Amino acid sequence: MPPGDTLPVGPGDDAAVIPAPDGRVVATTDLLIEGRHFRRDWSGPADVGVKAAAQNLADVAAMGAMPRAVLVGLACPGETPASWVLEMIRGMVAECGRAGASIAGGDVTAADTIMLGITALGDLAGRPPVRRSGAQPGDVVAVAGRIGWSAAGLASLQAGLGASEQLAGVVSAHRRPQPPYPAGPAAAVAGATAMIDVSDGLLADLGHIAAASGVCIDVQLALLPVDEQVTAAAGVLGAQWPEWALAGGEDHALAATFPAVAAVPSPWRAIGTVRSGRGVLVDGHAWNGRRGWDHFR
Repeated sequence: MPPGDTLPVGPGDDAAVIPAPDGRVVATTDLLIEGRHFRRDWSGPADVGVKAAAQNLADVAAMGAMPRAVLVGLACPGETPASWVLEMIRGMVAECGRAGASIAGGDVTAADTIMLGITALGDLAGRPPVRRSGAQPGDVVAVAGRIGWSAAGLASLQAGLGASEQLAGVVSAHRRPQPPYPAGPAAAVAGATAMIDVSDGLLADLGHIAAASGVCIDVQLALLPVDEQVTAAAGVLGAQWPEWALAGGEDHALAATFPAVAAVPSPWRAIGTVRSGRGVLVDGHAWNGRRGWDHFR
């Protein structure tokens, strides 16, 4: 657990005790499997721990909640070095600390490959959860956090350029995403009507909001907050940065809708609008490229 942890009962007993001042607990879970979600030749153990924590804690923030605790299930081959496991946990503890959460416990068992099952819990602090189903025509669409970075880093690693100094920023972003945790509760306070964690790609995840809300979302390409490091990586790799920004996942940025431009708080950036209809458009037109990650393809 991070220093100063305030869990009434932490790891060491059959179960932990986690305070829930709101009376409701936001809960989410996710799996990471070696070879599917991470590669040990591309990511160190601390990187894996950071990513495992981040992708779950971001889901808590996307409900407008404050992350509080994480439970860790680890399955691995018996010959996995204890040093690898300990370093992975250190990375996870560091990321939990960045989000204001604690590791409350977990379990370990043997398996043929490394698998992590993470459960994250959060506190709504008395506010209603921000769901995917509340977007209305006329709302503003906004994002907080990085988009396109992880996809650029993955492309760099796939091209064998993981050691390139010029690409170090995007490669690091792929290994260790940096979700903007405080932006979730800030959006809830500002009156966000819908919100989601961008894990599978901006278009794919905005599509979940559009489907749940029964609306059309129109993204303006010129408004996307794409960093110079992403566009520079596209130049090095001969790629198109909009593909990364619109369809690349694993940055764990947050996307939300707000009732008016004036309601969009810092560090959120407006990128489009909600209107009547169905689906997600880019500059008013259907997007013909890839829309995001498909877990079963």
